[in-house]
Amino acid sequence: MADTTVEVIRLLVISQEDAVLHPLSRVGQSRSWRVESVSSGWEAMERVQSEAAPHVLLLDLSRGEKDSLHMLRWLRRLRPDLPVIVICHPDHIHRKKEAIRLGAEEVLMHPLDEKHLETVIGRHVDVTVDEHEIEIASDDVESVGEDEFFLSASPAMQKLRAQAELLAQADVPVLILGEPGSGKRTVARLIHKLSLHSGFPFLKVNCAAMPGELLDAELFGKTYTSKDGVLQAIPGKLQAGERCTLLLKEITEMPLSTQARLLQVLQGRHFFRTGEEKPVQVDVRILATSSARLDEAIDEKKLREDLYYRISAFTVHVPPLRKRKEEIKMLLRYTMHKLARYYGLPATEFSQAALDSCMNHSWPGNLQELESFVKRYLVAGEEELNFRKSEFGPGSYTGNEPARPVRMTELQSAEASGGHSSLKSLIQSVKSEAERSAIAAALEKTGWNRKAAARLLRVSYRTLLYKIDQYHMTAPQAYAGGFPPYNGTNGRKGMQRS
Repeated sequence: MADTTVEVIRLLVISQEDAVLHPLSRVGQSRSWRVESVSSGWEAMERVQSEAAPHVLLLDLSRGEKDSLHMLRWLRRLRPDLPVIVICHPDHIHRKKEAIRLGAEEVLMHPLDEKHLETVIGRHVDVTVDEHEIEIASDDVESVGEDEFFLSASPAMQKLRAQAELLAQADVPVLILGEPGSGKRTVARLIHKLSLHSGFPFLKVNCAAMPGELLDAELFGKTYTSKDGVLQAIPGKLQAGERCTLLLKEITEMPLSTQARLLQVLQGRHFFRTGEEKPVQVDVRILATSSARLDEAIDEKKLREDLYYRISAFTVHVPPLRKRKEEIKMLLRYTMHKLARYYGLPATEFSQAALDSCMNHSWPGNLQELESFVKRYLVAGEEELNFRKSEFGPGSYTGNEPARPVRMTELQSAEASGGHSSLKSLIQSVKSEAERSAIAAALEKTGWNRKAAARLLRVSYRTLLYKIDQYHMTAPQAYAGGFPPYNGTNGRKGMQRS
């Protein structure tokens, strides 16, 4: 680590077209990247084997050389670790499909947008983790953008990868189901990457994070009257994101009125903006996720049944982490290196005891819980494992039983003197007891009406169900009946209804 030399980032582009070289040159100057160009794949093959090999290669297919895709095949064989970004014309859809199949990381469309070009290149430049060092094989890990990876080291995720590849080829809505933190957004990004929309931005809207009116405006836009009395329109993501992929997170949290408008988009690819008679045409690939039990959401009138049947024609289920334990050690090591880079700390090696405990843990919080644990282990090391011994140690549970999740507290600075574990334990105990007491008081006040209690506590209904199960709270005999425990299962099989 004594060498402090800053390595110049080298970009190699196979093109002589000004429409490619000019924007790439400007992006390179703004980021201090060295941009070099060659006119053929054969020259590029020599460069990638030289001492000054590029960090990212861009292949322009727009000129239509017959050997371009053939060169891509050989370049991937020479340097399977080298990110290759393909640039092509929107009319060459068949070439785009073939480029993705042959291993292109991303495909961009003409005309090139400099900001988007910089973002795409940047996320591949920034991925500098040595995957051999963290024991993730190149065949098992796949970049899907924004420092996110799809890992397919288990049979369950390999099957999911095959489903995503199949669904990516059809421009249809897809519903992605899974427990909170299981990786639904990553699956959505994978479908986007493999689809014909991959050359356009990936947009996302969290339906649970916005009130109804704001969410409606975010999706459909809004109108207003200017000072001169002219009706003006501000486009929403459905209109502005032409040819993009739009991810609707937690669709059961979307108000019913907005669901009705979304249904119109799915049925006719258009909608009517308030105050306008002319329909607004929509060309967006829509994906949706949900962590909720969809049968309950429909019964409770939180999800329109007609919207469910429209959006769930193609459904994928993301397995929880406890059902793909082959990936736990890989994820731990990758997450450790990623967080160490982010916080500017040396990576902490996991002890065998820590790895064994993690393999025995059922990870009810899935990937979010795993990342939270790694954050704390990065700072506290084995002390974190000792602190969590009662709920995180080997043999505390089998992995087939529900387990109390590790708290997702923020990173805390290590105390300068002794008493570290006892102090953290005391703080955690006080917080948990206060939370449990607040929930109990709200339930008692509302006669164990859980919806009313959720409103009183200003949390979502699903969060309250989760907390009730977490603290093993049961209704008194006077309120017993009609309160099935929350078990984290998602969706309904076959949607059988009486």
